[in-house]
Amino acid sequence: MATVKLAVIYYSSTGANYQMAQWAAEGAKAAGADVRLVKIKEIAPQEAIDANPAWKKHVEAAKDVPVASLDDLEWADSYIFSVPTRYGNVPSQVQQFFDTTGGLWFQGKLANKVVSAMTSAMNPHGGQEATIQGLYKTMFHWGAIVAAPGYTDPILYSAGGNPYGTSTTVDQEGNIKDNVKDAVIHQAKRTVTVAGWVKAGAQADK
Repeated sequence: MATVKLAVIYYSSTGANYQMAQWAAEGAKAAGADVRLVKIKEIAPQEAIDANPAWKKHVEAAKDVPVASLDDLEWADSYIFSVPTRYGNVPSQVQQFFDTTGGLWFQGKLANKVVSAMTSAMNPHGGQEATIQGLYKTMFHWGAIVAAPGYTDPILYSAGGNPYGTSTTVDQEGNIKDNVKDAVIHQAKRTVTVAGWVKAGAQADK
């Protein structure tokens, strides 16, 4: 079976979703995928970043992570998105990135990509499920194939039991619980596995 190409695409202000993205990349590589870890461009004003020490610290810590591009979307067979929730929606930075994908979508270059998503918030009912579902709505318009974790492994329950994608609560410093790591890695491996099935099937049809 051909190697699955996976883009782990994240946006993070204080670092929680960056950590989840790193775990996802780790799990995907362990499953044999060729992985690109990239971040969505920060478009917030510098004064807003400077006013939040944790945000400023994370921006500096992740300065060497490549910025996500349309080339990454076209290159990959599959995607994992890790983004925080904003009022039950994706952050404006993420929506702005999605808004640049019209050209690829129009050419059919986003169809049949396998995608999964993860999120975080500062409290258990901060909009995590709505954020993931909202992100998936964009994927449906792309013609992508959603590979949600569902309840495919008991480890998902200890991380909160979100069937749409791993979600977690964070503190103001962006720290998350260790039990989330195993759920993220499982979700990444599942995404790679499903993407492998789709890729093999598409190649067999040629």
